[in-house]
Amino acid sequence: MAKSVMVAYVLWAMGGPLGLHHVYLGRDSHALLWMLTLGGFGFGWVREFIRIPAYVGEANQEAEKDRKTRPTMVLPPVSPVRFVGQVFVGIYFGTMALIGLNSLSLFYLIVLPLCVGAGVHLVSCIGQQTSDLRKTLTTCLITSPIFYGSSLSPLPISLAASVTAASHRRHRPPPPPGSSQKLGPRIYRLGLAWLAFSAPLGYSIFHNTTATLYYLSDCVAALLDMFWFLPWLRNVFEYILLMPYRLLCVITGGGYYEDAWRRMLEILLKDYTEKEKEALRVLSLEIEASLEDITRSYRELAKTWHPDHNPSKDAEAMFVKINEAYEILLRRHKPQKFK
Repeated sequence: MAKSVMVAYVLWAMGGPLGLHHVYLGRDSHALLWMLTLGGFGFGWVREFIRIPAYVGEANQEAEKDRKTRPTMVLPPVSPVRFVGQVFVGIYFGTMALIGLNSLSLFYLIVLPLCVGAGVHLVSCIGQQTSDLRKTLTTCLITSPIFYGSSLSPLPISLAASVTAASHRRHRPPPPPGSSQKLGPRIYRLGLAWLAFSAPLGYSIFHNTTATLYYLSDCVAALLDMFWFLPWLRNVFEYILLMPYRLLCVITGGGYYEDAWRRMLEILLKDYTEKEKEALRVLSLEIEASLEDITRSYRELAKTWHPDHNPSKDAEAMFVKINEAYEILLRRHKPQKFK
């Protein structure tokens, strides 16, 4: 059945960032990419407003088997947009791996480069093109040891993989006769791919809430500190950034607005964050320490530095410092009771 431009535009408007129009047109790689990046971070979705007629034409041409006449031995033209997309998506996949999979053994040698390579290859397979997956992943595995342990390693790995993928680009071979797939199995495979991507990320976010909160608060604090010379502008940005929280308070009735708002402001202020980090250093803890870790370390250090057991001149001052650090972290981990 011929595809309709009107239907494609309707699906683009209703669920474009989720790739619904690409599912309709049989562009499953493109649909998966849009599902994982919310429409190419929004920019790709907007750009497709002028590309949809061409996508529909390709889908109809493929349905009519005209694609068999395409000379598959001729290299497709180099696309700067595709290359930039390969680099950015490779970095994006690598960043998500750093967040959700960095606890795995051999992460920087195997897991991270494979994730970056998967992102690059996904962009390579969009439309009527593809690339050599094996050579792309090999390039990633060779490049990764050079930047071992660096949080910026996804960038050079993605660049190297993108160059390799572009060098080995080729037309996708025409499908064999009668190989058209039903919508159900296609949706099933797309769902599995989306779940494989999002599950580790979701697990990391929900089980490392403290570390995530520190990271987000530092980012927000750094953004606000950029406007220290214009206090009014800083206040405007602070109001905008916390607008979702204000809306939540209005929706829920705002009964706990004051206490929770003060706590949110404390998280956003860098002084508060630095104070908690100093408390972690005093207790010799990592930023991801749980309440049990904090209590255990506090008891051990308090026993060591208690003035009744430690004759050192610094024992009393250190004991006070340990208690203050424990109180700070205890307040941070203590559940809030909202009225």
